Order: sequence, then C-alpha cells, then structure tokens
Amino acid sequence: MKLLIAILSGLLFGVGLAMSSMVDANRVLGFLDITGNWDPTLMFVLGGAVLTTLITFRFILKRPKPIDDTCFHINPSNAIDKRLITGSAIFGIGWGLAGYCPGPAIATLPTTAEALWFIPSMAIGMLVARASTKSSTSTSN
Repeated sequence: MKLLIAILSGLLFGVGLAMSSMVDANRVLGFLDITGNWDPTLMFVLGGAVLTTLITFRFILKRPKPIDDTCFHINPSNAIDKRLITGSAIFGIGWGLAGYCPGPAIATLPTTAEALWFIPSMAIGMLVARASTKSSTSTSN
C-alpha cells in the first residue's frame, strides 16, 4: 500500500509540476529575478500548495493514523538553528543558480540534459551533508 501511495503521489506531483510549467528552470529563474523580467507564476503554484495544505492538514491530522502507516511522523522541534539556516541558504543558492529544486529536476529527468547532471550532483551533496552531520554529531558526543 505504501508503494502504491508513493507512486500515485509522485505521479500527481509530476503532473502538477508539468501542467504549471514549474519543470521549466527558466520559469523558476524568472520568479527569482525580482529586479529584471519577473515572472510571478511560481507564487500562484506555491500559494495553491500552501492553501491546499492549510485546508487538508486540519482534517488529516485529526485521523488516528495515516492510511499507510502506524503513526504520523511529525518533527516536534520547531528550532531555527544554525543547521537549518545554513542548509536553507545552500539550498536557495543552488536553486537560484540552477533553477531546479529536487522535485522538478526529477520530473524533467527524461527531457533535459541539465537534470542528468543536477540529480547526481544533488545526491552527492546530500550524502556529503549526511556524512558531515554524522561526523559532527559523533565528535560532539
């Protein structure tokens, strides 16, 4: 059941990204170019996602458990710490340079050469971050 829900969710996400043209790195870069030829369409896609989440999570979290798991896995920490700020800044710089974030990059994988370079690089970055987090945690203990 988990695999089926993951596949259906991924397909729905990919179709939504493609329909809204958010798989086009130039559209995303146009949104980030606030001093030039600004393209506000990403704001509408993000707004739709936030509105949907605000409405549906109210009902979903009232359930005793998710459809495909034994409990909800919600991080209880709301801490804004150095790790969060640094990671967000690095993510934002990468997004601004490439015009891709992980979802759209994966969705464009079959159609763009940039994604063939971006996704392995992203995976290596995630592995480096995980390794550095583990090493800093083990040295502080």
